[in-house]
Amino acid sequence: LGVPFLDELPEFHKGSLEVLRQPLETGRVSIARVNAHVTYPANIQLVAAMNPCRCGYLDNPAQACSRAPRCAQDYQSKISGPLFDRIDLHVDVPAVNPADLNLPAPSECTADIRPRVAAARAVQKRRLKDLGADALTRTNSDADGKLLDRIAAPDEDARRLLIEASERMGLSARGYHRVLKVARTLADLDGAEPGDTNLGRIHIAEALSYRRIQPGRGAMLTEHTRKRA
Repeated sequence: LGVPFLDELPEFHKGSLEVLRQPLETGRVSIARVNAHVTYPANIQLVAAMNPCRCGYLDNPAQACSRAPRCAQDYQSKISGPLFDRIDLHVDVPAVNPADLNLPAPSECTADIRPRVAAARAVQKRRLKDLGADALTRTNSDADGKLLDRIAAPDEDARRLLIEASERMGLSARGYHRVLKVARTLADLDGAEPGDTNLGRIHIAEALSYRRIQPGRGAMLTEHTRKRA
């Protein structure tokens, strides 16, 4: 598993970025030539960062350029919708207030979080094994089709929220299913048992909060989201 980090994502050549769509979707990359067609494993976990606009000051009226917010739309449009669709977690990171630089360090570090992640991975492995998944299906992100329906079935309240949000946010079928996978993982991190395959509203809401809203789709359903501690 490779973990490429692409800083200033829109500055990369568009053709190079679009090539990432296949490995992000299938974990493989195929190269076709006149006399051969070869497929290589390419299971990557992409991490990328970008400013909201070229100058980076979109949220600061005192420093933003004269083209804001149009400049932000132009800059972000360098990343295609299908590529954004394949990135599960979209997190806005606001500028750090100078006063916050003197605050105490976060109460949790990587060493504190690691046991929770390991426990969640163990739950996923056990659940998938009990359902007869093949050896290559090891995590929630690997599950598709009927298997995803079996491990990530939202209850009625959660399903209504997901459908409503999908319409308002313009989620594609791919985005819809990725929300289910993220919600399943959030439930596992909260201590779900291997036999627990249902999803509640709270985990669907949080998974939706990590999706990028397409321009013109309006505000997120913030009343349904929560912040993790």
